[in-house]
Amino acid sequence: MDRNNSPSPDVVTLSERNERYWQSADYTAWNAQCVSLRLSVIRGLRHRIAADAERLVRSLETRPGRRAAESVSAEILPLAEACRFLEREAAGLLAPRRLGRRGRPLWLFGVEAEVRREPVGAVLIVGPSNYPLLLPGVQAVQALVAGNRVLVKPAPGCGAPMVLLGEWLEEAGLPPGLFRVLDESAGAVAEAIAAGIDKLVLTGSADTGRAVAEQLARHLVPSTMELSGNDAVFVLKGAEVEQVARALAFGLRLNGSATCIAPRRVFVPRGMAAGLEDALVRHAAAIPQVPVPLPTRRRLASLARDAVAEGARALGIVPTEERPAMTPLILADARPGMALLREEIFAPVLSLVPVRDMVEALEAAAHSPYALGASVFGPVAQARELAGRIDAGTVTINDLIVPTADPRLPFGGRHASGWGVTRGAEGLLEMTQVKTVSVRRGRLRPHFDAPREGDDALMLAALRLFHGGPGTRTEALRRMLRAVRGRSRN
Repeated sequence: MDRNNSPSPDVVTLSERNERYWQSADYTAWNAQCVSLRLSVIRGLRHRIAADAERLVRSLETRPGRRAAESVSAEILPLAEACRFLEREAAGLLAPRRLGRRGRPLWLFGVEAEVRREPVGAVLIVGPSNYPLLLPGVQAVQALVAGNRVLVKPAPGCGAPMVLLGEWLEEAGLPPGLFRVLDESAGAVAEAIAAGIDKLVLTGSADTGRAVAEQLARHLVPSTMELSGNDAVFVLKGAEVEQVARALAFGLRLNGSATCIAPRRVFVPRGMAAGLEDALVRHAAAIPQVPVPLPTRRRLASLARDAVAEGARALGIVPTEERPAMTPLILADARPGMALLREEIFAPVLSLVPVRDMVEALEAAAHSPYALGASVFGPVAQARELAGRIDAGTVTINDLIVPTADPRLPFGGRHASGWGVTRGAEGLLEMTQVKTVSVRRGRLRPHFDAPREGDDALMLAALRLFHGGPGTRTEALRRMLRAVRGRSRN
């Protein structure tokens, strides 16, 4: 194939490009060219994001109760950083990995091997309403850099930032048709799955994840799902109570507390509970009320009333159906068995759970089916040790939420909080599928010959020689030599 007269590698269909891979004399160079072209598009997108950030801010104005500064810090700036991460790291991560002689079985002499990362095909990204730019945006640019075609289904009322992103990608050089924004209706997901996709990436509730996973199972389509959270906060003895209270108030305020890793369950030693309660109430009083959807208010009101009936104390106004907005609600003296502590609520609410120690705290935390994120406050050495025992996809020490914006970090949950990861190197590689290629050099192919008498003895001797324990190898070597002589005579 004459590449000088052929279209750019990113303008062809997947099947055409895969054919070119096979016809290419140097797959590594061809793959690097493809990745370089994709990264030039992402670089252009990043520059446009910086130049026209105000337009992105306006596209996010439908997010209730959010200020412009929060849109920049929580969505736009992290998206730009994610693009720059890909510009720096994607070429190396997507490059074929050639395996040397080290670790190669002796009997595979002459075999060269490599591991390749290839696109999966068409990737459907289902975006959430709480971060309608950052979450689907990062997933989309990672999928594109990996060489996929991307379909994005925004949450209802949240399509504007994705439409703008698509326009800027094409202006930066992305061929038309490789990025498409679907209808915002729920039926668009089922239609896309039925039409044929190769992978789905969903950010949403556990209920939505279950429903979509059932549809995918019928088509044997793999997925990455970031689902519900009910995040735990562990307060160690020695933690600065005032700092913890400020952090928790930040978690209640950020994005109206509609963040999947916002604090919901705070496990605090009994001797520190009263002090933390007083400090938290003081800081939470400065948080303005935020609009909360009626179904969420109705569900939260019911759960809060049940918790109070079971012994919790409501520090704040329990939301009602009549009031469209609510101020932060703190429930003191909560217990891990309460339903409120086992369900996802996208509203400014958290529960303080007094515990004897962190052993009891870990046992209490396990009552929730969700394991997305967690935070630990206290002396760093002790916090690191506790982090190793927490069952969660991400753990932050002496901070909340913000460190997870690091583009180098993968993000994903466990159990009812989903599977797979997005972002970081691992998130990029999830947008690929693995292919291994092995090449045998030379003309010697003894395994092509029909089995001969004595082959079993030879292979058993080789097994014991290469893998036997101490004291067995000398005898194994003698048996191998006898087997070789016997085989040559036969």
